[in-house]
Amino acid sequence: MENKVKTIEVVSLSRGILGEPFMAHELAIGMKRLKAMGLKVKFSRHALKGLDYIRDHPDKRAEDLIGAYADPETDMILCAIGGDDTYRLLPFLFEEDQLKKVVDDKIFLGFSDTTMNHFMLHKLGARTFYGQSFLPDVCELEQDMLPYSRKYFEELVSTGTIKEIRPSDLWYEERQQFDESQIGVPRIAHKNNGFQLLQGPAVFSGKILGGCIETMYDIFNNGRYEDSVALCEKYKLFPSLEDWTGRILLLESSEGKTVPDLYKKMLGKLKEYGIFEVVSGVLVGKPMDEAYSEEYQKLLVEIIDKPDLPVLYDINVGHATPRCIIPFGVDARVDADKQVIYFNGKETWSDDE
Repeated sequence: MENKVKTIEVVSLSRGILGEPFMAHELAIGMKRLKAMGLKVKFSRHALKGLDYIRDHPDKRAEDLIGAYADPETDMILCAIGGDDTYRLLPFLFEEDQLKKVVDDKIFLGFSDTTMNHFMLHKLGARTFYGQSFLPDVCELEQDMLPYSRKYFEELVSTGTIKEIRPSDLWYEERQQFDESQIGVPRIAHKNNGFQLLQGPAVFSGKILGGCIETMYDIFNNGRYEDSVALCEKYKLFPSLEDWTGRILLLESSEGKTVPDLYKKMLGKLKEYGIFEVVSGVLVGKPMDEAYSEEYQKLLVEIIDKPDLPVLYDINVGHATPRCIIPFGVDARVDADKQVIYFNGKETWSDDE
């Protein structure tokens, strides 16, 4: 079947590691795979400028995102990787409605610190997809992309959407090295046990929105950056409670393997905001290497403190591998008993689904 997506543009909106010489082997692998899928690949003007340049030029990162949306040839914008300071793009995207003037119906895909970009695009009504990016997924050092990850990536580029997600049969430990010696070396795999319903009804629905909990915490806490709270407040980055009402909140945790005490504070900030009083449910990604998994589960139940709010844990999305892709802003129906999340944009689902 002919791809719905014909041209992908790779952007570095957070971290410029894709442009470093020591990443050349991964870049080559990723390019080869995308071309084998019949895709044309281009890189935004500054995407390959390297770590220092990308760090020092949030204005150029913003320019690249605007350029990708403005380019009529680009069908899909694919983030190179996450990072940690994408909030700094806000003035360059919103001060004079720069992004609003060009944003359109292109597919946007990324995760981690890209959570900030998802919220930016949500403000403008753009459709985005959460869960994978170029370096961590397309450039996987095994002989091919991880099968589960590849399945969802291929579905997105061939159909322009994701119909449903189910649990992976396996989960993989994170690599300790990423140099050329790792090319073709398999990851250590473990049996996966599916989605876990921590509390609440097994079936719930709503439009999904959210992302990396550590990145969301930066919106409320200046622990990493002294101006993140002020900038996010100025541009009203975090959706209002009215906007969150009836949505499903997605939370996933980073490769930093946040210690439980800090994870508790992060959940506490979201509770303080009032989000758990208005959402229809919570989806939680599997932690990388299952670090602190039991502690996180207990804290979710304890801090949310609302037994009738469904919380579904161990979704294969975010920093742990393999990764599915979750569409934001479309109607979703979660069925924990059937171990499936449906996306079809309809108000109702038939019983046989």
